[in-house]
Amino acid sequence: MLGMKNRSSMETQMTPGSRQAGEAFKRIFAFSQGPLIGLILLFLFLSFTTPRFLSVRNYLNIIDQVTRNGIMALGMTFVIIIGGIDLSVGSTFVLAMMTFGVLAADFNVPAQLAMVAGILAAALGGVVNGVLVTKAKLPAFIATMAMMSIARGMANIISNMQQRYNFVPWFGELATKTYLGFFPLTTLMFFVLIIVCWLFLSYRDTGRKLYAIGGNAEVARLAGVHVQKLTIWVYVLSATFAGLAGIVQTSRLATAQPYAGEGYELDAIAAVVIGGASLNGGVGTIGGTVIGVLITGILRNGLNLNGVNVYVQTLLIGVVIAVTVAFDILSKQKR
Repeated sequence: MLGMKNRSSMETQMTPGSRQAGEAFKRIFAFSQGPLIGLILLFLFLSFTTPRFLSVRNYLNIIDQVTRNGIMALGMTFVIIIGGIDLSVGSTFVLAMMTFGVLAADFNVPAQLAMVAGILAAALGGVVNGVLVTKAKLPAFIATMAMMSIARGMANIISNMQQRYNFVPWFGELATKTYLGFFPLTTLMFFVLIIVCWLFLSYRDTGRKLYAIGGNAEVARLAGVHVQKLTIWVYVLSATFAGLAGIVQTSRLATAQPYAGEGYELDAIAAVVIGGASLNGGVGTIGGTVIGVLITGILRNGLNLNGVNVYVQTLLIGVVIAVTVAFDILSKQKR
């Protein structure tokens, strides 16, 4: 009885602000308790296996390395929430990269305009994806797989399979010059995107409609949701984020590489699924995706620090994905 009274007293003493903070925490990490536990265990394991892991410099390096995949995974989260899939993000990534590289290096287009053109080229691929899925009624897997080939083919044609470099100095500084003493502008932009995407999915009516589409598109349509319009918008958003990630990677490497982006779509999908999203749609959070991005990024970093062979790394990452997702599914079933 005493314990119940104490608990009741504590609840009545909670301020509205503390209750709101608690609700916000639940919104951020809903459906991702399993991955969060996995992230903590992975962190502890690597802390004991290599002393170099426990350093501020290494943590900053991890965050810098996951920025590219993180931006792509944010866009992929929206697609998976509506029950879709986007296999073309790796190709729209390189299309944006090479569009920027060709315009900036070959035609001396101002870097700002070349960046916008690269992102718009990627976004156009998203428009095509959305139209193929909604109007042509193609399965998302087929539509985006077709765009995967189209976008990479276009990138190869416009670049003639040649790298581009020698960009204006300030462009490279976007990913190298640090602000606030720690982070480059590209990483700070990633943080802003996390907050904006989380707020949109958690508090905007349109964000809730995306979950409704993923739960049952036909029921959502009958309820007055513009399913086709929102689906096209989601694929455009995914492609735009992939294009933005391509620009970020170009700045980081100071080179536009026509062979980049291969397999990046799998990295993005893995991060979202590890974070607790369901490929059946209707489930997923931005917080969970961030956890998934950190799990894959920290795992790769720790394996590199331990000198693990790159092929063994691929095997272990696959095992971790399977175990993490299986653990999360089992924990949800028990709840």
